[in-house]
Amino acid sequence: MFINKMPRYDILSTDAMATLDKGWKRLLTEIGVEFMKPEALDLFRKAGQRVEDNTVFLDPEFVLEQIAKVPREFDMQARNHAHDVHIGGDHMVFSSVYGSPFVRAGETRREGTLADFQDFARLAQGFDAMDSVGGVVVEPNDAPLDSRHLDMVYNALTLTDKIIMGNVVSATNALDTIAMGEMVFGGRASIEEKPFCISLVNCNSPLRWDDRMLDAQFEYTKAGQPVIMTPFLLMGAMSPVTIPAALVQQIAESLSGITLSQLIRPGAPVVFGSFLSNIDMQSGSPQFGTPESAIGLLCTGQIARHFGLPFRTGGGLNSSQMPDAQAAYESLMTMLPTFLAGTNFVMHTAGWLEGGLVSSFEKYVIDVQILESLQKEFTPLEINEDTLAFEAHDEIRHGGHFLGANHTMERFRDCFYRPFLSSSDNFERWTRLGARDTATRAGEIYKKKLEEYVEPPMDPALKQELADFVARRRHELGD
Repeated sequence: MFINKMPRYDILSTDAMATLDKGWKRLLTEIGVEFMKPEALDLFRKAGQRVEDNTVFLDPEFVLEQIAKVPREFDMQARNHAHDVHIGGDHMVFSSVYGSPFVRAGETRREGTLADFQDFARLAQGFDAMDSVGGVVVEPNDAPLDSRHLDMVYNALTLTDKIIMGNVVSATNALDTIAMGEMVFGGRASIEEKPFCISLVNCNSPLRWDDRMLDAQFEYTKAGQPVIMTPFLLMGAMSPVTIPAALVQQIAESLSGITLSQLIRPGAPVVFGSFLSNIDMQSGSPQFGTPESAIGLLCTGQIARHFGLPFRTGGGLNSSQMPDAQAAYESLMTMLPTFLAGTNFVMHTAGWLEGGLVSSFEKYVIDVQILESLQKEFTPLEINEDTLAFEAHDEIRHGGHFLGANHTMERFRDCFYRPFLSSSDNFERWTRLGARDTATRAGEIYKKKLEEYVEPPMDPALKQELADFVARRRHELGD
């Protein structure tokens, strides 16, 4: 996994941070947050917080006391321990696109299938820069609705040996995910000691946590599995249009959810989540890769460090309908501040298209190329006598060239990063090879990756146990 040792790009002054602190505290005490689950309300009441109907009015000092219990950093285990990850500090974990109902392959845009989900899992396994296939990489619309979570978790666990994201939306989905994790990782004690999955719990912004998401949060938190408590903020729709107002709402929502996690299980691992962008004020459509979202992302990193929390934000977000120049530059507009902020867990790293409605195979490859390039860019320089290369100057002297210098010959194979997707051919060679654009080359690469894919080994008895569990639970769920 990647460790980002470059300086963080903090843009908030001390006075600005103090003003944001006043803002979220006022929001929690005067407006409050809705929790649509009786068990959550009971926990807040027992902790001495004021509860009116479904609204909890939180004492800011109480919130800060709970936040202080959150682990600043924690480890997660993968089926192949070479792919274990560390969440927090300077570490960055990269996961795939999440939640798209549609898929794009070449010129074809269609509903996602289980076969598509499996292929995205194979791509995540095949690219070293990716730490996880993630969760719902694409919605498998041809699988039964009430049991498709079983198919996704099964395929994530068998087709990859990296960490996975848990399935949410209901307590049932969470419990099934946990049960399958216990089979693979040696029981409840093993996964509580070192989590195997991390799950996205979205706030129904503004200021409401819905019961189904809370149901999943309760089960994962009780099992010691980290959750990412994430406000879903599109400025102008789910939050006010000003960035400071959106930041205050984001803090209030995320901290309120994190506080609940500590009431469920003190010391439970949890991640400060952010999904912050804006709408097009002419069309009302969501926009991604905008300057405003980049600023919000940089602020989010600084805010999370202010509270001492690991955080999630960023990714390859864009609004383009095709894996084209717009898709690439908007994604870079999000991924660059993702690195500058030192984001700990990055969802939507690869494959996001059309505002998240589409998972694209070509875009997946383009995004991994962006990711690898940024990882190289954010690797600190080694400055020493060897890299100063005085002996090369001594050999070449005035007016010569360094192509044949000993210093060059010893290093030419790996002295520069070589992009796997880009073309630097001259025009004549590029034309002779078919004049292929970036999307075409990306299509060829993802197909070759799938052809070369080798399923990571798993004990056949364990794999059969998982398959039997899926079949039994599908029957029990009525599918």
